[in-house]
Amino acid sequence: MRRSIPTLVFLIFLGNVAFAQNSIEGVVKDEFGKPVIGASVLVEGTINFAVSDGNGKFLIQSSQNYPLSIKVSFVGFKSVTRHMNESVSSLLEFQLEDDLVLSEVLITSRRREEEVQAVPIPISVIGGALLEETQAFNVNRLKELVPTVQLYSSNPRNTTLNIRGLGSTFGLTNDGIDPGVGFYVDGVYFARPAVTSLDFIDIEQIEVLRGPQGTLFGKNTTAGAFNITTRRPRFQPDAKVESSFGNYGFIQTRGSVTGPLSKKSAGRLSFSGTSRDGLVFNEYNQKNINTLNNLGLRGQFLYLPSDNVELLLAADATRQRPDGYAQVIAGVVPTQRAPFRQFNQIISDLNYQLPSLNPFDRVVDQDTPWRSNNDLGGVSLNVDAKVGGGTLTSTSAWRYWNWEPSNDRDFTGLQVLSLSQAPFKHNQWSQEVRYASEFNSKLSGIIGVFGLYQDLRSTPYHTEESGIHQWRFIQNNQNPLWEIPGLLEGYGIRTTSSLKSFSGAVFGQLDWEVFDKFFVLPGLRWNYDQKSVVFDRRTYGGLQTDDPALIALKNQVYNDQDFSARVDESNFSGQLTLSYRPTEKINAFGTYSSGFKPVGVNLGGLPRESGRTMTELARIEPEQVNHYEFGVKSSPGRTATVNLVYHYSDIKNYQTLVQTPDLSVNRGYLANAERVGVQGWELDANLKASRVLSFFGALAYTDAKYVRFTNAPVPLEEVGNEPFKDISGGRLPGVSKWAGSFGGEWFQKTKFIGLEGKIFLSSELFFRSEFSSSPSPSQFLNIDGYSVVNARAGFRGDSGLSFFIWSRNMFDTQYFEQFLPGAGNAGHYAAVLGDPRTVGLTFTYNLKLN
Repeated sequence: MRRSIPTLVFLIFLGNVAFAQNSIEGVVKDEFGKPVIGASVLVEGTINFAVSDGNGKFLIQSSQNYPLSIKVSFVGFKSVTRHMNESVSSLLEFQLEDDLVLSEVLITSRRREEEVQAVPIPISVIGGALLEETQAFNVNRLKELVPTVQLYSSNPRNTTLNIRGLGSTFGLTNDGIDPGVGFYVDGVYFARPAVTSLDFIDIEQIEVLRGPQGTLFGKNTTAGAFNITTRRPRFQPDAKVESSFGNYGFIQTRGSVTGPLSKKSAGRLSFSGTSRDGLVFNEYNQKNINTLNNLGLRGQFLYLPSDNVELLLAADATRQRPDGYAQVIAGVVPTQRAPFRQFNQIISDLNYQLPSLNPFDRVVDQDTPWRSNNDLGGVSLNVDAKVGGGTLTSTSAWRYWNWEPSNDRDFTGLQVLSLSQAPFKHNQWSQEVRYASEFNSKLSGIIGVFGLYQDLRSTPYHTEESGIHQWRFIQNNQNPLWEIPGLLEGYGIRTTSSLKSFSGAVFGQLDWEVFDKFFVLPGLRWNYDQKSVVFDRRTYGGLQTDDPALIALKNQVYNDQDFSARVDESNFSGQLTLSYRPTEKINAFGTYSSGFKPVGVNLGGLPRESGRTMTELARIEPEQVNHYEFGVKSSPGRTATVNLVYHYSDIKNYQTLVQTPDLSVNRGYLANAERVGVQGWELDANLKASRVLSFFGALAYTDAKYVRFTNAPVPLEEVGNEPFKDISGGRLPGVSKWAGSFGGEWFQKTKFIGLEGKIFLSSELFFRSEFSSSPSPSQFLNIDGYSVVNARAGFRGDSGLSFFIWSRNMFDTQYFEQFLPGAGNAGHYAAVLGDPRTVGLTFTYNLKLN
């Protein structure tokens, strides 16, 4: 934070000497004279805007000289534009009329407020109100509204967040590489994938940008970005509380309060708490596991030292204490190993039976406690200063992540792996300074610098420990020495590791109207990445012996290993977009971009070959991405929008995870596939069929393949044959060829117990076709396609009380989200199950304070 102080002083100085501002004050009302709350007020041709408060009032500062035009818009009303030749001393009054025309959706992804249809980027926008009503309180549920997003999570740490099938490795996480999907909250980059498990807290809007965005954002985003905006402090005091109750003991309470603290400052305090009983029954301890137990808090302080400077200090903390993330055994695959090494033969020899052969019985008997203690939070300072017709922004942030897990990685009631846990502590410090401006009526742009430092370390060590049944699973021959009592019991490894990394970048993008209605958008980025890892693993326990034969058997299970590595890489990347907007209803564009996903290091151990640690695998080459995009955004009528996009990505040195039968390689290791190709079509549409009826839809076709991967791991059913396989031409895991989201809402204005508002009925359908759940294409580890229907109905008050009933997965579809092979690849595999049908009731109360 010390480094941000000079920047802050500099920005405040610039803001106070900036050009004189015009103060424009007014009020927005509907046709009945009632205030319109939340209307967008924009000085056209600039980035100066405001939002009407609880009384419909607004105050906007603009450096634009007269004459100027002010545009006011809000959902369900006709937009109004007023041309002003000179300043007026009286309060401006805007009256909006109901209209069938679709309201403009405003975004801030390019660091200024713009209408989404005018931006030549494929973007999906989800408002905070829709997130709350659909119970989409985290990213895993958000994906049902955005079909181009894929998320797979066997626990918060082991989470894959992808867009169009690209972004992160599929399966278990290796922390030595960076995600390809940027995750930003109020301009702050969140580096760890565990953030996707957080409950959203007081969200204003989520923008999902598809495709590389490295010339707009500080951190490399080769696959896309989540740009999340929270609700800001307001000078009009109000409070909101929402409580939901559902089956399985579901209880969720969310709320916020905001208001002025002085003439120049305001605050906002928001919270969210979620609890739910477990969805899986553990016969071992007679408990329901896989519970929800989340608590989050966010505070914001807004200070306006002058008309040209704004400071926003924010702090948040989330604590998650679920009893869960257990996976259920979903099946057994015959491998290429000898008959005595097949899973069914092993458990028969141990006189063990699975508690159920049907995974949707949701029954396990796992004997190692499940623990997923997940703590995340941080502090950030945003400073915005109006300078020379643009905005200079400094974003300083510190964030932490503490992870304390315990897992049963053999998925059974046997003592195979008695311990499997990899606790971490992570700290990150980031600083971004950027300038966004309308340089003139034909040229606008953004330029920025970014720095991120990360410190990730084990606390104090990672542990893998064998139980009394491990010998039978690891036994690879008929040597009777395997059966010596206590040989492997308590035998394990403790690993201390640390990763320190730095990422720095300079980036910029212009938007230039070269000819009338023809725009050129060039962008450029320079990036530097440096990582250093220290890895030290030591064996312990088991039978204490000097017998070389017994020692050799133990070393086949676990062995000592230590290495250190330092890697760095710098590169240039960029993009060029051409956009033609012949009318306000059509925006045709084409984009070429070249990007790099940063260099990586292996942080889970390295495989051995003939007793030698393969240290040459410590470095993971950076991905090189060449991306092409062609699209048309259109408004065929006042009541509809239709957008169509074709995309193609060619990736060299694709960073992927190799799952290995070697237990000592904790959670697999990283490698590079020579080449990957992803192409597809995306269709998005919105329709306001009548004054009270509207629809939306999104359909995505994605074809993702390994163009060349000659040294890939074998799928589970081929374990025991060759260690590697040429899977060139095979499909990437986790990608459905077809996915879609469709929804609609009907409403009718009415009164309920004296309250004005609307009764409404809404529903959404999400579907996806079958997909591979194996890093290498498998005959068995494929997940069938499925569809999920969500619905709700109730009363939405204009103020005061709102309530509705809801159902998620209304038809109780039974589906899998992910398959995971058991440790050691004996042939059994487990599944992450989709949630069953849930139903509930939500009450919301909005209180406007004077």
